[in-house]
Amino acid sequence: MRKISKRNNYEPTSLTQWKKQNKNKKYADLTYSVRADIREELLKEQFYLCGHCCQQIVSIQNCHNEHIEPQQLAQQKTLDFTNLIASCNTKKQCGDSHQHYPLPLTPLMDECETELQFSISGRVNGLTSRAEKTIEILNLGSSALPNDSLVSKRKHAIEQILFINGIKPHEGLEDDDLLNDLIIELAKPNNDGKLESFSPIIINILKQWLT
Repeated sequence: MRKISKRNNYEPTSLTQWKKQNKNKKYADLTYSVRADIREELLKEQFYLCGHCCQQIVSIQNCHNEHIEPQQLAQQKTLDFTNLIASCNTKKQCGDSHQHYPLPLTPLMDECETELQFSISGRVNGLTSRAEKTIEILNLGSSALPNDSLVSKRKHAIEQILFINGIKPHEGLEDDDLLNDLIIELAKPNNDGKLESFSPIIINILKQWLT
């Protein structure tokens, strides 16, 4: 995961206007166009990465608006922009797997970047009980609960980025300055405002090498 910083009062204008005109209504009542505006704004906010697995999302057609606190459990927040992230549409994973379960560790928390530990194999390990539960709910691919498709995608992305930068995955890199430079580079969106697919996962691994 990558920490998502929600910006106050940055919801789409169409959502703000719709709420003013439709008092006491909920997300289920929203028009398609407003939902699309929300997805577009969320993708920009997340640099076009899925809020859960961090794979790149190409466009608003490839994602959906995901409620961090599920609609069934927090009906007063269904239209709260700060409770929404963009999730990929992968079946049995991320938003599709989240459904109505409470999520103990979310991408709105700083700890989401430290309590999930990734390896070059593509698997993820939860360092706390809430991290382990979150991995289970979102089906993020641990040793105990494999998600072979996601793990394979992550492994390929990790190896590709490391290879491009002259790093052998199983040997690591002892030059802290080069590691720090690569971390900074991976955290920087390109000219289109997009981050590389799974870049926060690779940063997570590089930071482990630093320690």
